[in-house]
Amino acid sequence: MLNVVCYPQDVLHTKIDYQVTLYIVAVLEYISADILKLAGNYVKNIRHIEVTQQDIRVAMCADKVLMDMFQQDEYGESSGQPEDPNVDISITFDELVKDLIQEKKTYIRELNMIIKVFRDKLQQIPSLQESGNRELEIIFSNITEIYDFSVNLLGSLEDTMEVTEENESPAIEFTKLFYLYAQEAEFDVYAKYVSDVTRPECAETLAEVVSRPDVSDALTSAGHGFKEAVKYYLPKLLLVPVYHVFTYFKDIEMLLTNTESEEGRESLEQAKGLLCPLHSQLERSINNSPYSTYLKRKLNEIISRHRRQSRQQTLIKMKELQRSIDGWEGKVISQCCNEFVLEGDLLKLGATGRKLTERHVFLFDGLIVLCKSNNRRSSVTGQVGEYRFKEKFLMRMVEILDREDTEEVRHSFEIRPRDQPSVVLLAKNVEDKNTWMAALVMLNTRSMLERTLDSILLDEEKQHPLRLPDPSVYQFAIEDSESNIIIEEKENSGTPLIKGATLPKLVERLTYHMYADPMFVRTFLTTYRSFCTPMELLELLIQRFDIPEPELPEVSEEETQEVQNQQLSINREIMKRFRKEYSQPVQFRVLNVLRHWVDYHFYDFERDQSLLENLTNFLDKVKGKSMRKWVESITKIIQRRGVCTDRFAFTLQCNEEQREITFSLNRSPPSPKWHIKLEEKDWEAILPIGAGGTSTNPDYVRPLLMLHPIEIARQLTLLEFDLYRAVKPSELVGTPWTKDDKEKRSPNLLKLIYHTNNVTRWFMWCIVETENFEERVAVMCRIVEIMHTTPSHPTPHHTTPHHTTPHHTTPPCISPVHLSPAGMYLTNILLIEEGNPDFLPRAAEGLINFSKRRKVAEITGEIQQYQNQPYCLEVEHRIRVSVPGVMGNLWYCRG
Repeated sequence: MLNVVCYPQDVLHTKIDYQVTLYIVAVLEYISADILKLAGNYVKNIRHIEVTQQDIRVAMCADKVLMDMFQQDEYGESSGQPEDPNVDISITFDELVKDLIQEKKTYIRELNMIIKVFRDKLQQIPSLQESGNRELEIIFSNITEIYDFSVNLLGSLEDTMEVTEENESPAIEFTKLFYLYAQEAEFDVYAKYVSDVTRPECAETLAEVVSRPDVSDALTSAGHGFKEAVKYYLPKLLLVPVYHVFTYFKDIEMLLTNTESEEGRESLEQAKGLLCPLHSQLERSINNSPYSTYLKRKLNEIISRHRRQSRQQTLIKMKELQRSIDGWEGKVISQCCNEFVLEGDLLKLGATGRKLTERHVFLFDGLIVLCKSNNRRSSVTGQVGEYRFKEKFLMRMVEILDREDTEEVRHSFEIRPRDQPSVVLLAKNVEDKNTWMAALVMLNTRSMLERTLDSILLDEEKQHPLRLPDPSVYQFAIEDSESNIIIEEKENSGTPLIKGATLPKLVERLTYHMYADPMFVRTFLTTYRSFCTPMELLELLIQRFDIPEPELPEVSEEETQEVQNQQLSINREIMKRFRKEYSQPVQFRVLNVLRHWVDYHFYDFERDQSLLENLTNFLDKVKGKSMRKWVESITKIIQRRGVCTDRFAFTLQCNEEQREITFSLNRSPPSPKWHIKLEEKDWEAILPIGAGGTSTNPDYVRPLLMLHPIEIARQLTLLEFDLYRAVKPSELVGTPWTKDDKEKRSPNLLKLIYHTNNVTRWFMWCIVETENFEERVAVMCRIVEIMHTTPSHPTPHHTTPHHTTPHHTTPPCISPVHLSPAGMYLTNILLIEEGNPDFLPRAAEGLINFSKRRKVAEITGEIQQYQNQPYCLEVEHRIRVSVPGVMGNLWYCRG
């Protein structure tokens, strides 16, 4: 169903290593598993039992990442996207905010690169430490303050997005946020940074520091290419905050465009006015900077860029560039490149070291292409490209070397491929060389720098482990031990199977922060009534949701301001990790459990009005926009099940009526069959008074012989299936049908039992009440016909119902599924319940035997699976009413 064709050797132009091949296969297997998981969930939600090709397509269409991956044409453009870069792509306010938050996260990672990879490494060099880091202050200015401001702003944006009420527009809170930051002059930290970094002194100091022998040796030993990265890439990286500050002004403009609230627009206009002096000051610093040309180009990109169009514009740009190159060889550029970086004119030094030839160079993130201007713009075959292709190099296969200036050759650098001759290129001047070297070194060392940063961030994360609330105030934070939980084993997916645990531990694992376990949720909600009440469970879930914050290290006022700031920063990171990795996952999973509870086990709330009131009171108190979305879905389920009369009360509708069955088969139900068409007076004559007739001495055999056996079988099948569908899991767990209060705890299961026994007694009565041998033979033949035709043939049994579960074989004439006795299921449940203790033996006191509940849930799950598979049969109302009436009257008369 999935056709994935991969030619890595054609794309990479080199032989693929065996380990690389295994890696590619593993990635494809992972993607396939992900697609099948999405398709399986989709099929499960629509209650089908087979995964078709159409199901897979629908599931993939619902996942943006998969659509971007597979739905591409030969140029890598997403199908259905406009090719015109000027086409305005509409964007909602929420989408704008999400893009803004993602952009700030990327920016903070770049700041981390500057601080943790470059500055911290330079701070470790002894000669720079001896000078008191004066040179580093000139180079990096107040970059730490920029980082703190950016982290605080991002946290405020995320918190604002999170706590926005469901019925309140997020625009108001976001506009207020920008106004408050502008009013408190928080953006002014950029004034000093831009002024310092754009001065020539910053670049000169960096160049002087790198040229020192001890610094040069230390940077060389730090890793391959790290010295060149400091010399060429770092100066460009330091300029990122300079032009990023202008994105805030752009953000305010876009928020103004997308904000409908007058209050929000007023806040943004005020913020814009407060930032005008800063905007003018920054522009003056840039105009007086030696980097003014580079920075102005970056600023133009910011102004003209639309976040949702940037990828589209990049693809179009690469497509146009490839068309402008005559004689291009190999695959399209977009297959091996994601980004266009730079283009310009350079000189290529000949093999003799004297001859210079002009080259127009295109630099992409994965490829460098050397071309020559094409003087011949047309030919007999038509228009030709602006440039003529000469050679190309894969960036991953080359090494970039800096070359010292000589009298003959100046401003040069070398591209050294692994399997091709080296190429020496000359720039026009120092600035041009620095620009090209910065881009080339960045591409050449980016993966190494990214790995270094990831390693540093991982080490910092280990130094600040996830803090949980105090167990004395939050019982779900108690560590696992043999006294509160015993793990049986791990499934293939790696999810632990719980053998036994205390009730709080079961609730903790039900809403675990590290992973979700849908099977455990289903099993727990099916069986929990055997060890706790619904009200106890709801109270525990509410306690689980209300998570107190962990205790943080105190910040001593006796410490210096720098130390206090560092500790505050650490505490902020601790809280950020706590909310992201513990608090939010737990709260979302609590709401997910509640949603599953009301969707599949609403009878708990039907039986206890106070339980429903407590749930609605809790849901009304839940804050946060993303949380409210879950609350809204739960509320809709409740409203679908009952009619809301006021804020906290619901008048429940009778849910005994089953949902109307709609046939999705490719055929209509068969028409009812009749031996003879009975008139209303005929029905009245043969039926007892209790079944809608007029006869005081009814003949119970006549309906059996006058009605068509196939139609009797059909109507008995539909009647019994309706009774079967009404059985709830709570009527099976704990064998309540054998208890004294069985009429209250298992009403639907008892109806099924009584119906089965009534059918059996009717058949028995018809046999023994016949007056002669010939009639008895006729009745027996008719019963055999019915039993042969119907998918279910009850047998005499006064305590256990012999009922139905569909399988995939097709009996004649009746149904696409086959029903087998359910007494086997009840027997198995009874054996499990009686043969296993409720609490684990030879273990700590109070450990609930959950492996026992899992076995019971497997059986009830199989029963539930077949409750949603209807029969393609038509209800014949007269037979449907009369036959149960006959059986009921017989039971009353002979009871």
